[in-house]
Amino acid sequence: MTSGGKAMNGAEYRNDVTAEFAVWAPERTSVALRLLTEPEAVAPMERKARGYWRLRVPCPPGTRYMFVLDGRTARPDPASSHQPLGVHGPSEVVDHGSYPWRDGHWRGVDLEEMVIYEIHTGTFTPEGTFDAVIPRLPALKELGVNTLELMPVSQFPGGRNWGYDGAYPFAAQNTYGGPEGLRRLVEACHLAGMAVLLDVVFNHFGPEGNYTGDYGPYATDRFRTPWGNAINFDGPHSDQVRRFFIDCALHWLTHFHIDGLRLDAVHSMHDESAAPFLRELAEEVARFSRADGRRRFLVAESDLNDSRLVRSKEAGGFGLDAVWCDDFHHSLHALLTGEKSGYYEDFGQAAHYLRALRNGFVYCGEYSGHRKRRHGNWPGDLPPSRFVVFSQNHDQVGNRMEGERLASLVSLEALKLAAGAVILSPSVPLLFMGEEYGERAPFLYFTSHSDADLIDGVRRGRTEEFAAFAWKGEPPDPQDGETFLRSTLRWEARDEGTGRLLREFYRRLLALRRRYLTLLASERHRIGLHFEPARRLVFVHRERDGEALLLVQNFDDRTALAVAPPQGAWKKLLDSSDAEWGGPGALLPLGLTGAAELSVPARSFALYAAGERRSDERS
Repeated sequence: MTSGGKAMNGAEYRNDVTAEFAVWAPERTSVALRLLTEPEAVAPMERKARGYWRLRVPCPPGTRYMFVLDGRTARPDPASSHQPLGVHGPSEVVDHGSYPWRDGHWRGVDLEEMVIYEIHTGTFTPEGTFDAVIPRLPALKELGVNTLELMPVSQFPGGRNWGYDGAYPFAAQNTYGGPEGLRRLVEACHLAGMAVLLDVVFNHFGPEGNYTGDYGPYATDRFRTPWGNAINFDGPHSDQVRRFFIDCALHWLTHFHIDGLRLDAVHSMHDESAAPFLRELAEEVARFSRADGRRRFLVAESDLNDSRLVRSKEAGGFGLDAVWCDDFHHSLHALLTGEKSGYYEDFGQAAHYLRALRNGFVYCGEYSGHRKRRHGNWPGDLPPSRFVVFSQNHDQVGNRMEGERLASLVSLEALKLAAGAVILSPSVPLLFMGEEYGERAPFLYFTSHSDADLIDGVRRGRTEEFAAFAWKGEPPDPQDGETFLRSTLRWEARDEGTGRLLREFYRRLLALRRRYLTLLASERHRIGLHFEPARRLVFVHRERDGEALLLVQNFDDRTALAVAPPQGAWKKLLDSSDAEWGGPGALLPLGLTGAAELSVPARSFALYAAGERRSDERS
């Protein structure tokens, strides 16, 4: 990526068959470029201000290279765009301007209209490549998905990894298909009418293949993360480190047409500066979007329940677009499974689920028994579209000791109830690959490191991590190739028995979300909530543009009797307990008029509509 017209990091290929190389190495007395050509060529680089080194030489795309530090140590480029031989091998010059993009018409998907589908490229198909995802896009589009979210694809060690051990933030994983494979996938998504979000890791470098410490203080020992030293966002030399990661973000948006970034674990970004990195990143991305004519989005993962992440700069916030809402997941999961260990000890009541619907967060400054302190701040004035909600994702499934998906923990009726809670939520729904047909293959934690000490450390760390949940036994070995193979989707199950039924149920739910504008995010004051704690029965009443919807949910394991609070004439749109959906049979009437006594089957929901839909409704 460029800043001020010149590349600040990496190799930038020019149309005149030259490439300009730039690397930040403030503590080195000399840096040379080694081109792995026949014959090999070594040329000294010129030192510039603030520790940058630069050189422009004739160099075709595909040329492999390394930087030689102080005449002794040869290392790959920290901002490499391609690592064809893995994390320890040479970098390769990539011509980012030669790809014949066909998505010039693409205008993106508005945040409030997104239906996000999260995948891990390596286990989504048996082939485990970007290209292998493309044939499955029509099925996702037919399901109702309009946004594909990729777990991190930055170069990691070996061929098996979740992606959070990436050592080269600018490089698309070689075993997935490298930069050209990723471009083909993004283009195919846009041609199919689907946006692409990319999960990026800006809070740490992976432990294997990370040579940034040989170049300069990219990381700091003043703070620690669960994965090692924190990134240096606020210490000496931090301006150049910030530039590295901002260039990385713009690299994905520019060269790969990515529609937005999911920022991993921003709570592990330690930054005490007066102008925080996240705010600077949001400003740079907004500036890029205005110049490009198409909006790009930044979505944060954070366990802090801090609404400042998505508040504007003028309101004292960082200006990000949305945040993953773990509280919604925890409240729903605890209701459905009854689990009370680990962080689930703070959840389990219908009131928690209602708070997530009403406010976004459940803990907005209240005392958390799990944390043994007050947690969070008030987000209730923010629109629901600032929150991404889910019943499953890679973390909540993969960080269970056995990687069990919800389909292995609860009944079909509870699965459908979870689907309705997420998809009919006023927030932005996210589905985890395979949940739409009740995938039962686990999603386990897997690695393919080459360092024996690191492998042992990962094994110990996983065992220690599960202590708070009191799960019995030993976790599957992350390094065992069988652990990875067990996590691959059984895509054929989507057309078998319960899988086919559940997939059609998801398709119907998503069709309703498209059809009724009321189901999209709206102002929170237009969302009416009522519940009866003794029965774990929840009513959600929503209005928008003269249209009204009533959602009735029973989280109890027995039939609940109640009187529907809103008055008026209602027509039933969907009932999860219908025999059509493999349920025990509907008890709720097809229509409601005025206050009505209702029998709501256990673990079920029904959606009712009243009023007229807008004439410009979407199909």
